Amino acid sequence: MAEITWFFAYRHLRSEASSHVITFRRGQRVRSGRGLAFWFRPDRTSIAEVPADDRDTDFVFQARSRDYQVITVQGTITWRAAEPEALASRVDFTIDLRTGRLRTDPLDRIASLLIGLAQYQAARYLEHRPVHDLLAEGAAPLQDGIAASLAADPRLREMGLSVVTVRIAGLIPSAELARALETPTFERAQGMADEAAFTRRAQAVEKERAIAENELSTKVELARRQAALIAQEDENARRQAEGRAEAGRIGSEAEAARIRVVEAARNAAEGERLALLRDTDPAVLQSLVLRAFAEKLTKIETLNVTPDLTAALSGVLRGRDAVPSAPGGGGPGGNAPRGAPPDR
Repeated sequence: MAEITWFFAYRHLRSEASSHVITFRRGQRVRSGRGLAFWFRPDRTSIAEVPADDRDTDFVFQARSRDYQVITVQGTITWRAAEPEALASRVDFTIDLRTGRLRTDPLDRIASLLIGLAQYQAARYLEHRPVHDLLAEGAAPLQDGIAASLAADPRLREMGLSVVTVRIAGLIPSAELARALETPTFERAQGMADEAAFTRRAQAVEKERAIAENELSTKVELARRQAALIAQEDENARRQAEGRAEAGRIGSEAEAARIRVVEAARNAAEGERLALLRDTDPAVLQSLVLRAFAEKLTKIETLNVTPDLTAALSGVLRGRDAVPSAPGGGGPGGNAPRGAPPDR
C-alpha cells in the first residue's frame, strides 16, 4: 500500500519496491515504475498500484470422478504480474488518493479467475478417471495438467499474468468413500497380521515340538546309558563277587591245608609224646603232672589233705629218692623199693 502525505494542495506518494505504480494525468500516462516517490495534485491525477511480487491463491473445490465419486481438490496457485501495465489496463488497481488503499478488490478478481480455470481443468481430468486410479496416481498428474493449462491460457497472457507454480496438496475422497476404500486395505493388512501371527505361532509350536523331541531323545539316551551303566555295575559286582568267592575259596583251601599240616604235625608230636609217656615210670608222670599243676596254680584258698594224698606224696618222694640208688635200675618193670606203696 502506498503512503500518501498532504501539503496544502499538493500531496506526496511513496510506494514500496514490491509495488508498480502507474500515474495518469488528464487521461495520459505520465509515470510508471516500481518504488516511485513523487508529488502530485489530486484534482488532476489518477494512480494505479499493481503488486509486483509473487502472490499465492489458495483453492478448495470438489469434482466427480468417472464413477460418480466426489473428490476434494486442495492446493495453491502462485502468480505474479509479468506486465503490470497490461494488467492495470484489464483490472482496476486504482488507489484512493487520500488513504493510498485500493478502491476495489482486484486481487479477489484475479484469484477467482485462476481458481475457475484450475477447477475447470480439474473437473475435465477427474471425470475421465475412476476414483481408484485417481487415488493410486496421486495429485502429481493433476498438478502438472493444471499448471500446463494455466501457462497456455491466452487470456492470462493478454492480462499480463504469469503462473509461477501450481501445488496440489492432495485428492481427498469423502468420509464414506474413504472408509469404504480403507476397508479392503485394512482387511488385507489385518489378514497379513493374522498370517504373521499364525506363522509365528506355528514356528513356536514347531520349535516347542523340536525341543520336546530333543528332550525325549535326551531322556531316552540317558535311560539307555543308565541301563548300560547298571548292567556294567551288575557285571562288575558279579565279577567282584566271583573274585571274592574265588579268593575266599583259595584262602579256605590254604587255611585248610595249613590246618591239616599243623594238625598233622601236632598229632605226630602228640603221638611221639604219648609214645614217650607210655614208657615212662608212673611216678615220673605223677611228678610231671604235679609240676604242671603247680605252674598253672596261682592261688590256693583251701587245701584238703587226706591220708591217700599224704601216702601218695610220700610214695612219690621216696620213689624219686630211691630211683638213682637202685642197682640195676628201678625203671619201669623193675622191683619197687622196700616199704614203697604199691602202684595204683
